Amino acid sequence: MLERPMDQTSVLSDSPLANGDRNVNSLTSSAKAALHTVSNPLAYTDSFVRRHIGPNAADVAKMLALLGFSDLEGLISATVPQSIRLKAPLKLEAEKGEYELLQELKEIAQENQVFRSFIGMGYHNCITPPVIQRNILENPGWYTQYTPYQPEIAQGRLEALLNFQTMVTDLTGLEIANASLLDEGTAAAEAMSMSYGLCKTDAKTFWVSQVCHPQTIAVVQTRATALGLEVIIGDHETCLFDQPIFGALLQYPATDGTIFDYHEFCDRAHTAKALVIVAADLLSLTLLKPPGEFGADIAIGNTQRFGVPLGYGGPHAAYFATKEAFKRQLPGRLVGVSKDGQGQPALRLALQTREQHIRRDKATSNICTAQVLLAIMASMYAVYHGSEGLRNIGMRVHHLTILLAEGLKRLGYTLGAIAYFDTLRVNVGSDRLQNIIARAHSHHINLRQLDDQTLGVSLDETVSTDDLLALFQLFAGGQGVHFTPEDLFHSSSLHAVIPSALQRTTPYLTHPVFNSYQSETELLRYMYRLQTKDLSLATAMIPLGSCTMKLNATSEMLPVTWAEFGQIHPFAPMDQTRGYQILFDQLEHWLAEITGFAGVSLQPNAGSQGEYAGLLVIRQYHESRGEGHRNVCLIPTSAHGTNPASAVMAGMKVVPVACDSHGNIDITDLKAKAEQHQAILSALMVTYPSTHGVFEEGIQEICAIAHANGAQVYMDGANLNAQVGICRPGDFGADVCHLNLHKTFCIPHGGGGPGMGPIGVAKHLVPFLPNHPIVQVGGKQGIGAVSAAPWGSPSILPISWVYIAAMGAEGLTKATQVAILSANYIAKRLEEHYSVLYKGKQGFVAHECILDLRQFKKTADIDVDDIAKRLIDYGFHPPTVSWPVAGTIMVEPTESESKTELDRFCDAMIAIREEIRAIEDNTVDRQNNLLKNAPHTAIALTEEWNHPYSRQQAVYPTQWTRDHKFWAAVGRIDQAYGDRNLVCTCPPMESYQSSE
Repeated sequence: MLERPMDQTSVLSDSPLANGDRNVNSLTSSAKAALHTVSNPLAYTDSFVRRHIGPNAADVAKMLALLGFSDLEGLISATVPQSIRLKAPLKLEAEKGEYELLQELKEIAQENQVFRSFIGMGYHNCITPPVIQRNILENPGWYTQYTPYQPEIAQGRLEALLNFQTMVTDLTGLEIANASLLDEGTAAAEAMSMSYGLCKTDAKTFWVSQVCHPQTIAVVQTRATALGLEVIIGDHETCLFDQPIFGALLQYPATDGTIFDYHEFCDRAHTAKALVIVAADLLSLTLLKPPGEFGADIAIGNTQRFGVPLGYGGPHAAYFATKEAFKRQLPGRLVGVSKDGQGQPALRLALQTREQHIRRDKATSNICTAQVLLAIMASMYAVYHGSEGLRNIGMRVHHLTILLAEGLKRLGYTLGAIAYFDTLRVNVGSDRLQNIIARAHSHHINLRQLDDQTLGVSLDETVSTDDLLALFQLFAGGQGVHFTPEDLFHSSSLHAVIPSALQRTTPYLTHPVFNSYQSETELLRYMYRLQTKDLSLATAMIPLGSCTMKLNATSEMLPVTWAEFGQIHPFAPMDQTRGYQILFDQLEHWLAEITGFAGVSLQPNAGSQGEYAGLLVIRQYHESRGEGHRNVCLIPTSAHGTNPASAVMAGMKVVPVACDSHGNIDITDLKAKAEQHQAILSALMVTYPSTHGVFEEGIQEICAIAHANGAQVYMDGANLNAQVGICRPGDFGADVCHLNLHKTFCIPHGGGGPGMGPIGVAKHLVPFLPNHPIVQVGGKQGIGAVSAAPWGSPSILPISWVYIAAMGAEGLTKATQVAILSANYIAKRLEEHYSVLYKGKQGFVAHECILDLRQFKKTADIDVDDIAKRLIDYGFHPPTVSWPVAGTIMVEPTESESKTELDRFCDAMIAIREEIRAIEDNTVDRQNNLLKNAPHTAIALTEEWNHPYSRQQAVYPTQWTRDHKFWAAVGRIDQAYGDRNLVCTCPPMESYQSSE
């Protein structure tokens, strides 16, 4: 590991400037004057802490004064139980300036070696069009958005995702696709679970082809074990379905590149009442018969090669497509077409009753985040290239592979398959294999070793004829090559290798959106047109409770697109990824220190996957002690909906625990349930601070009750932003905790993904951390892979690395203090106008507060949605609506928002309260009013105005909205209409015309 530079304070400790006034007399008068005007001339002028935390010192003082405190410590002492407070500061380095820190990270990044990788296995180098990289991936107008639960202010993102769904359905030949999943491995596991749920027989066996990618097989096996399902790995050509099987997974093309004809297999599977899942390479489907045409019921895969960098394994957007008949079992999110109050076409998330927050332990999946930002990149790649462009890319890759095959044959090698797309299996013999691998390494080339006699070579869109020549020379063993790729191209011996029965004949991407933006000018304007329809952190505060929408600093984001991080294959040899290993080691150490745990796994690539992985670790721990029968998980009724969904996926039975009138866990009920199920109790899942935004005084007792009855404590880390530097879950009783890096540690939400959900565990659980079949990670008794790549989504980990290193121990603690201050400031300012539902023992909230709006339904016929939509007219994203309590909003300002922005939000909420009061006083109609008709659009202003209030009141309620107006792209959306008339692909362009 690289040694980190010493603190400047220690380096300069012997200099006259290091000791303050003691050496002032030795300075000149001008130097003395400088010291009196600058408190510390050695301090960084590009301090990250000052720029990350919104309120300045004067603002903090004013906010504290409103709450009755003179300093932050006084507020924290009144808010956080003293029994769990840290007794000493975090053992992290001091803050650093942004410039120095980026230089340090650049040195670490340069420890990585970017080889030319021909490994394949579902990951390929690709070309990210610069117009997409700069204007999507590197654009805060796209990467700082929230999940599109408020569709009126998310129309741009939703349209891009609808394009993604259309792209996937067109290429796979199936009828409906979701808006992305986490990776190909988890998509396959989701498909297995869905197939099992749809099965009409008693079968509990899932069949997997032996030529699937090994990482996919591993993730499926992990999921199956927890669910009590058997996985059989075999040859599709000899599978007889002579035992009950509910589903089968195929790879198309196979992991070694072979293209198989699966028609007959699909027929046999369907006769046996099994569903067929095909993991298909999306680019190959530009040339190959789509899975939907040869019998697949589900198609899954990765869209990474559609313009998304390798990133050492992620983040990438997986896809999932199936038949219309299975739409209600489809995991993840689904974008559909509906209409707004003016009859205009409008997009929104469809069939939301499938969401885990509603279905809880009855949910079909625990997936809570998707990979929206990456799905948008992939969809824009398809929009930019169009059907003809994609086919040309596919044809070029395929033709280069044919040339490679012909050249290798001339060099005397035999190939493993007659039909292939972009990957060759090359038999080199055991005596030459290691020599070729060593020679490749010396030329900065990575090949895949399939066994002790064969190598795999996969090509991609970045390959040139020079690359082919380098490969020929490599396989020639220094003997010289007497032909060139150009010679081979003109050879009459070349012929098509895709059988006619498997060649694609059906059109795809015929919608005008894929045929209108092929010039950079047109694509740029299209992307910006969509961006203006979305409210992001670049527009205003997004005060969503539990979701921690904080600053995603530019200095954190810059390293994401450095080639040293972005252009590395996930299965590159470890000696090429030393920089990543240094980053992983440091980040794991920092996260362990922050949480008080002994070990950390970075593999889970979403919060939901962290929950799942943590529970599997607990399950494996019990099994290692001969207590595998422990399968009951206690979960408070206030918990995130993914908690019970994850517990069910981990093979546990959920037992709910009641909460009291203050929103705290009912300790009496917890104790009774724990004792009742003592013999089979596995885990307690708890969120801290509570889901209701309060530091529960009894958290240590709660953990002790679980331990006394044989359970492990799983802590949901969604609210860790209220703990960093103040208390640590590992200290007050938690055994496992997942960490939402896309919340507390500044990875952007990206409109609904990417996320990262690593887990920290106590010492006794370290041996059970997730492992991986390709790269050695995790514990000796590890639970198996939970993500396709060994470290989940590594290319976004530099974001959290920069945040922690730049903030330092003191800065991280101050961020937590200010987050708690800001939430209490909002609660205090609004308490005269709205009821704050839950408070702690001394009357304070944690880092978020719940405002109770339920009374207004009785007094003014105004519900929570009316207030949320009216906030849009004031230029804000609504807070979290009707969760965790129906009819309320949960507000979380974070530490990044300035006092000015907090006041602006409070002023908007107070103004809306007065608008409600006018309804209560019967001076305003109870149906035709500012709230019921919100949000108001520009189009609505131009039509006949039949409202008893002015246009100005509707759209310019404040001075700031006059200075800068954010317009909702559509009016209030009719959700029910969209579900009754489900359309989840791009509709005809004429449907976007105004309704008469």
